[in-house]
Amino acid sequence: MISLTKYNELKGYESLEAYPEVAHFVTTRHKGISTGAYSSFNCSPYTNDSCMNVYRNQSWLFQIMKHQIKELFIPEQMHGCASLVISESFFEESLEIRRHLLRGVDALITNVPGYCVCVTTADCVPVLLYDKKLQVVAAVHAGWKGTVKHIVSNVMEHMKAKFGTQGEDVVACIGPSISLESFEVGNEVYEAFKESGFDMSLISAKKKKTGKYHIDLWEANRMELLHAGVPAEQIELSGICTYIHHDEFFSARRLGIDSGRILSGIMIRK
Repeated sequence: MISLTKYNELKGYESLEAYPEVAHFVTTRHKGISTGAYSSFNCSPYTNDSCMNVYRNQSWLFQIMKHQIKELFIPEQMHGCASLVISESFFEESLEIRRHLLRGVDALITNVPGYCVCVTTADCVPVLLYDKKLQVVAAVHAGWKGTVKHIVSNVMEHMKAKFGTQGEDVVACIGPSISLESFEVGNEVYEAFKESGFDMSLISAKKKKTGKYHIDLWEANRMELLHAGVPAEQIELSGICTYIHHDEFFSARRLGIDSGRILSGIMIRK
């Protein structure tokens, strides 16, 4: 990944930086004001961090972004596979209805310039998508439960149904998240992936020392993108394990569930 800011508050992807009509970011733990397990650049409103700290961290995010953001849209995720399109009609709804619509979805899609769709993660896989032909973007939260439910494939289908997106036109980025080496799972998780149709020889390994299975969420989601028609050369993998690099990125397995979250966002520029 590349650094987008002087003090490494924001990271980015080389593949998306090649398109000036798109702005994106992935937050780190640097330069925010939150403390403890939220230290320090926690921008997620769905945590027990102080509302004022989150507000000030988000304000700093707006300041350091090279491109103006009208608004951040962050869903209240449920580890499912539902996605929501942020269209012009969304802005005609009341604030209460907008908040309701953002509940229970794990991916946001938009083609409206200036509005940034985001997901929050702390070991789960953030996936950013850009249809370079039709100028549509999406942010996807692919935890293991969402991956089992094929959330990336579902989002690609949603983009196709709503906008006509074709896999060959998509640039995809798989962000900082837990690696195969660090993601030890129980037999029930292994079986869930197997029953969902994943080729376990490609996305899992059993450690001789512990007898425990490990799952490769990066490869599982890369396979989903390939199956959806995204060319391999248009898929960028950050290769950063949040569990190992918990000093730079939030990791719920390291810090506990009650901790900060990475914010990954993408938008069409105005």
